[in-house]
Amino acid sequence: MSKFYNPKRSRNIFDPKDENPFKLSRSKIDLFLECPRCFYIDRRLGVGRVPGFPFNLNSAVDTLLKKEFDYYRANNQNHPLLEKHGVDARPAAHRDLDKWRHNFTGIQYLHNPSNLLIFGAIDDLWINSKDEYIVVDYKATSKNEKITHVNLGWQIGYRRQMEIYQWLLRMNGYSVSSTGYFVYCNGQTDREMFKGKLEFDITLIPYKGDDSWVVKTVNNIHACLIHSRIPDATEDCDYCAYRTAVKDVLKINNT
Repeated sequence: MSKFYNPKRSRNIFDPKDENPFKLSRSKIDLFLECPRCFYIDRRLGVGRVPGFPFNLNSAVDTLLKKEFDYYRANNQNHPLLEKHGVDARPAAHRDLDKWRHNFTGIQYLHNPSNLLIFGAIDDLWINSKDEYIVVDYKATSKNEKITHVNLGWQIGYRRQMEIYQWLLRMNGYSVSSTGYFVYCNGQTDREMFKGKLEFDITLIPYKGDDSWVVKTVNNIHACLIHSRIPDATEDCDYCAYRTAVKDVLKINNT
């Protein structure tokens, strides 16, 4: 983290009096579901959580996978991974794909009742024989066990991410398959030596999404933002617990 990091900002803060649409990213929706108090302090009061360290290796895997699938897309060929797993899909050639992949634009939809402009950046898009778009997300990790699903509790963010992207595409008028795919790359540590090369096992994991929760959550977010009261701390939020502990210890030592 930079020594010049300033936790207080003056931009991207929700103002109930502002009639312009307020941009809300997919990750901030996830933050609200994780802890409404942290979300409110971030989007309404302008103090975000301390950022984590960037996962540069994960980003490198994402970049190379996009180049790889783009190669087959540009040559109107199917990817061997899809053929290997017998998936009814091919890389989709859409004129807006580059824009939808960009972190600060992504695919967007204005939810008129709340005036919130929801957006998120997808990794890839495939299309099946029914002309349904398929949301694809790349994941990279290194675990000893084989990864075959995304059903664990800590993977709920992955599932929400997929469902929000599916919802955004549907709200833009596209026919979207309920089944999306995670291209999961697992770095192997059982090789004899490094030799300047990290090898991955690639698993294709289907996930049937359900985006029925998204609209209700967006409405709840709007209700949270327009309220003048800061939400209560979430019991299992480490950030809220840390802030409370610091406040308490400072109070004790200043008396």
